[in-house]
Amino acid sequence: MAKIVPSVFGADIGRINEQLQVLEKNGIDLLHVDMMDGSFVPNIAFGPDQIKMMKKGTKLQFDVHMMVYEPDRYIPRLVEAGAHMITVHQEATTHLHRTIQLIKSYGVRAGVVLNPGTPPSTLEYVLDDIDCILLMTVNPGLGGQKFFQSSLEKIRKTKAYIGNRPIQIEVDGGVNDELAKECTLAGADLIVVGSYLFEGDIEANLEKLSKGVLTE
Repeated sequence: MAKIVPSVFGADIGRINEQLQVLEKNGIDLLHVDMMDGSFVPNIAFGPDQIKMMKKGTKLQFDVHMMVYEPDRYIPRLVEAGAHMITVHQEATTHLHRTIQLIKSYGVRAGVVLNPGTPPSTLEYVLDDIDCILLMTVNPGLGGQKFFQSSLEKIRKTKAYIGNRPIQIEVDGGVNDELAKECTLAGADLIVVGSYLFEGDIEANLEKLSKGVLTE
């Protein structure tokens, strides 16, 4: 069974407190928060100050996905803001190992994000240092994109590549209830869902998603 992780990037910012309360009421305990710099990706979203303010209104733990160049500059402030896990893009930092060690020095879980065209093999020398691999199932930075079907095979290959290491596989982008089930069956542990979850009835959408990740 995988865990559904709502992405606040898909939420209605004008109703954010209300929507976070709905998530808590329905058993969600982890929120995916995208930080974007307008350079590594086209959009700008959720800097440390906004994350800190959002954290004040919820008991949810925060999974902060950094889509920024030179992430080391912001990691201390994200920890202060209340991040539970921080993931950085393999392509966004020159010294990946140092960045991972910086995150972990604060007692926070550390993960690495792989873009659709980046193979798991690039993580060979940091596998024993990370807690999570986030696989982008769309190109990062824009909501509402269509899920890349090739991602399912990438999940399976990443699962095999990890072996017995206690590393979670997270997927992010274009996921609906049917794809949530397919990703779970392929080996994903954390299923990030944005647009599909927040459009319409959140509780009904959560129920459909939860059924999808309940594998036999």
